[in-house]
Amino acid sequence: MGPNAPTGFDRVAWCYDFLAGAVFGPSLKKVQEAALAGLPAGAPRVLILGGGTGWVLAEVLRSRPGAMVLYLEASPNMLARARALLSRDFPAATAQVEFRHGTQEALGSDEIFDAVITFFVLDCIAADEIGPALAQLRAALRPGGTWLLADFRPAQSGWRWVLLRMMYTFFRLTTGLQAKELPALHPALARLGMRVNKSSTFFGGAMEAAVLVDGVAA
Repeated sequence: MGPNAPTGFDRVAWCYDFLAGAVFGPSLKKVQEAALAGLPAGAPRVLILGGGTGWVLAEVLRSRPGAMVLYLEASPNMLARARALLSRDFPAATAQVEFRHGTQEALGSDEIFDAVITFFVLDCIAADEIGPALAQLRAALRPGGTWLLADFRPAQSGWRWVLLRMMYTFFRLTTGLQAKELPALHPALARLGMRVNKSSTFFGGAMEAAVLVDGVAA
């Protein structure tokens, strides 16, 4: 579950990273690192949606020091923590990062990126909103661009299904999350012209890292 729900995740910003690490251990970072291996070379323009407290931002700047980043986050507290991390660990990159409060709806119609990063954030979008949300993000990706995805995988039964039910219940009670189940991301992204270039699973198959490319431009 990613911290991109309006303000609700402010309540757990102070302990979000600790809770995630306590439940999933190193798998949560490993799945994101696997997806980040698909970052375009050079100095790409990158959109990070729902990046939380800033770990993903730090990894992007470490691997692509010249990257220009729009950090779009719906939780003001998460945004403040990410801004503090940048000032503390990457002061020379301050001019390369724009912090913006909001969701994908805060994107300008003329904003275009070489890469879109959505890590554990699309699972927070309600089923009736996921289609328009993905379309907005797709419109912000340049032809030939890369979409980096890290998220949970849907399950119909077994321990993964139980885990998902527990997580959605927890975040609904603590943050007011409206989403109730994982959206079917791959079919929706395929309809938008995105195809999977590389994919790997983690935590017993519960999480997936995927690098998607513009199938229309390919």
